[in-house]
Amino acid sequence: MAENTKVPRRISQTVLNSLKGGVVPRIGLPYITVGRKNEIEALLHDVDIISEGGASFRFIVGRYGSGKSFLLQTIRNYVMDRGFIVADADLSPERRLQGTRGQGLATYRELISNLSTKTKPEGGALTLVLDRWISAVQSEAVQETGLLPGDPALTQATDKKIYAVTSSVSELVHGFEFARLLSAYYRAYADGDDEMKAKVVRWFRGEYSLKSEAKEALGINMIITDDDWYDYLKIFASFFRMAGYAGMMIMIDELVNIYKIPNSITRQYNYEKMLTMYNDTLQGKAKYLGIIMGATPQALEDKRRGIYSYEALRSRLAEGRFSRPGARDLLAPVIRLEPLTAEEMLVLCEKLADMHAGLYGYERRISTEDLVDFIKIEYGRIGADQNITPREVIRDFIELMDLLYQDPGMSISDLLESDGFTYAVSEAVSDETEAGFAEFTI
Repeated sequence: MAENTKVPRRISQTVLNSLKGGVVPRIGLPYITVGRKNEIEALLHDVDIISEGGASFRFIVGRYGSGKSFLLQTIRNYVMDRGFIVADADLSPERRLQGTRGQGLATYRELISNLSTKTKPEGGALTLVLDRWISAVQSEAVQETGLLPGDPALTQATDKKIYAVTSSVSELVHGFEFARLLSAYYRAYADGDDEMKAKVVRWFRGEYSLKSEAKEALGINMIITDDDWYDYLKIFASFFRMAGYAGMMIMIDELVNIYKIPNSITRQYNYEKMLTMYNDTLQGKAKYLGIIMGATPQALEDKRRGIYSYEALRSRLAEGRFSRPGARDLLAPVIRLEPLTAEEMLVLCEKLADMHAGLYGYERRISTEDLVDFIKIEYGRIGADQNITPREVIRDFIELMDLLYQDPGMSISDLLESDGFTYAVSEAVSDETEAGFAEFTI
């Protein structure tokens, strides 16, 4: 029970509630991370390259409930600790990479809305980052000149430093307007003009829908659109580096929503956008930028509707002749998640049992032998070696602990041997099948 005190109850509550609800918690992941060591190491190698001015693009591929989102959140937390800014978004029918009704811009808005840093991990960090940058520049100017705040000479020195950053940004595609807006934000910050600051931030968030509206508010006859939103993410990555961060990591999950688009031409446009992003990172056209996308095997491999239906992507992403289950090339663009082993799930259940006992303040009743029996039953079901997912096992286990806590007279062995604890068909298989049916019903 000593370990229980190490997990704050607030975090335990969030972790257990999230996992029981089938979603990945935003906090507390280090307490429950098991397995995925090789995958994490491969992604962290990318992080080092990005912080040195490089770029990377990876696909995390796994079935529903296999741990894609968990791995993404683990990397998210790690890179924020390393001084990165992270932006994440899930695709949906309203959010795509490209669209005729602003779906690409909607994805951009979601990413910018979810901008997170170590000090603001819940998102909405854009204003904080801009203010922190200006404050840091002013502090540097004070140290270098020895002048006091309010001195016109100090303002001049600060202006020069701000100009150095905006000049670098202005050399990028669309960078001139971006630089003008950074300057406008700095002037508004210096003048205490909160209204102008809000207008600039609104532009950065892609919230102006008409050029005339932006022209009237900011004097800039340009807005972020469905076609060029990715260019602005590249600019942000370079700016964040100059603002003192290690780089920018973009995480986009649920690529299955592109696979489900009924119109083949619209799907192709989305895959074309994906190819542009992929090529940019590999050819050095992007700096200090990492992109990770999450997909199911079907959304990747289906040659009629999936990413592989776009030949330029298929030829870049398809595995070579030597990669196989159990011996995957983790330096390739596609990281395929292997199922967690029974031993790894046992370790995870042990951690969750301790966390549950610590949260509700009782002496843990479930023994290691009980845990082994539980795992044996879960993994002994027909087809479990291929179809069982961590999400299912975790949800079953948390329900088991909840029942035991609520009824102390209940026997663990009775629950494990009950008719209710039987195997019909893997939920993950149902989800995959449903996605497959969509191919013929759309």
